[in-house]
Amino acid sequence: MPSWKRSLYVIAFSQVIAATGFALFFPYLPFYVKELGTRTGLSTEFWAGAVFSAQGLSMMIASPFWGVLADRYGRKLMAERAFFGGSVVIFLMAFARSAEELTILRALQGLVTGTVAALTALAASTVPREEVGYAMGLMQSGFWIGISAGPLLGGMIADRLGYRSLFFFTSSLLLLGGLLLLLVVHEEFTPSAGTDIELPFGFLKDWWTVLRSPGVALVYLIRFLVQTGGNILMPFIPLFAAALLANSASVNTFTGGVVSISSAATVATTAYFGRLGDKIGHRKVLAIGALLSALFYFPQSLVTSGWQLLVLQALTGAATGAIAPSMVALLAKYVRPGMEGAVYGLDNSMVSASRAVAPMIGAWVVMLFGIRWTFAVTGAVFLVVAGVSALWLPEEGS
Repeated sequence: MPSWKRSLYVIAFSQVIAATGFALFFPYLPFYVKELGTRTGLSTEFWAGAVFSAQGLSMMIASPFWGVLADRYGRKLMAERAFFGGSVVIFLMAFARSAEELTILRALQGLVTGTVAALTALAASTVPREEVGYAMGLMQSGFWIGISAGPLLGGMIADRLGYRSLFFFTSSLLLLGGLLLLLVVHEEFTPSAGTDIELPFGFLKDWWTVLRSPGVALVYLIRFLVQTGGNILMPFIPLFAAALLANSASVNTFTGGVVSISSAATVATTAYFGRLGDKIGHRKVLAIGALLSALFYFPQSLVTSGWQLLVLQALTGAATGAIAPSMVALLAKYVRPGMEGAVYGLDNSMVSASRAVAPMIGAWVVMLFGIRWTFAVTGAVFLVVAGVSALWLPEEGS
């Protein structure tokens, strides 16, 4: 087995560990906020949105800087920072005494973590260019395996041990992932050209180089739209699932099942679509996946029972398997080697920006039109993504 492939498998497994850990508690933050209560007199609904937005806003600011530092000092080092720093901050979340304290810790989490961007940059810099689609498909598979398993496990843990226990489990998993990278992965690191430039001007030069690459800015726009569409729903999926479920005693397990089945379907298709993109073009695969996602989101606004939501979430997840690897593969194709940290740091900033604004958009939609309209809005966003991908994205280079 080639050395790059062995390294890729270890990195992908670390992705599984990290994604599982974060997904253990992420869907249940609204319930944890309600349990903690507030000290400021603001509603729990406000703080339920704030705990999502705070992490997204701080990560949006921090990720581009971490990305440039990865190109200067090593992608493995940045991945270790994300794992070990996240382990400490999330451990502290178990001891939060109010929604306000939890929001502050979530903001701190956004500043120090970013495992997905760090691991993606590490993987992209490790594999040959002609294998980047396969690598990104594998990384996305690892991510969605964790996202699939985490909510279901988290729901069962929360129903039995309470919400605070979820943070202990997540902290332990991140510690394990960090140790795995530290002890097993060996990075042959060569700083990218121009890393001797004085900071902060070096940051600006790297970002400008990335953004000037044909197609990159448009992929960032697509990334923002895709993540915004999904994150509009995230704070309200638990509430919508609870409304459909007759037996409220198992609401956490059912909520976890809804999130997990979508993620499991993504796992089942993402590696295939990554390979398909290598053959026919990632731009085409991205456009098809976005169109299918839109068609599956619209009818979710009309469901009347839990099984209908589960089926449609599974179909949506399968379509998402075409979107996720296509975007990261396109970025790798559009920029020159040695800029992986900068390009995926900025990419993670787009993801985080969506996490900051999407819950607010979702709350506005719910207040004005009702919770079911969040699915229709998300479907419309994915229609826009399909059009932009098909009409304006340039063909990727070799």
